[in-house]
Amino acid sequence: MYIGVIGQSQCNEEIASIAEEVGELIARNGAVMICGGMGGVMEAASRGARSAGGVTIGILPGFSREEANSYISISIPTGLGPARNLIIVRASDVLIAISGGYGTLTEIAFALHFGKPVIGLYTWGLNREGKDLQDIMIVRTPREAVSKAMELIKDNRQ
Repeated sequence: MYIGVIGQSQCNEEIASIAEEVGELIARNGAVMICGGMGGVMEAASRGARSAGGVTIGILPGFSREEANSYISISIPTGLGPARNLIIVRASDVLIAISGGYGTLTEIAFALHFGKPVIGLYTWGLNREGKDLQDIMIVRTPREAVSKAMELIKDNRQ
């Protein structure tokens, strides 16, 4: 089970705390966490996952493994810049978006385009032709996010 965690490379303490709890819960549920491997939400989620003995994979934008935050177990430099977002999405069974900027929005768009479920915590909403779309499953807590992710993965494997 591979759960992608997406979000901004800089975040405040509240968002970092949420991301860290998400990472920890992913690891406690036996899933591998995939992210962009850098700072902010990615680093906080990685810290949480590693604190619970989990495996973290960082899909890096640059050419150097040393770019990864110190909580990444496996770093994969791509040299693709923001285009690496597509790899994060394709490698994940489900994605949890926590807050986020335009890079996160591209990951959400890629995920929805390829039929990958997206769970949102304090993240983007989508609107088309003046109507709110329900494509992102909005939850309120890290526990709900990871529980929903695990449920979706299990449902897709049956």
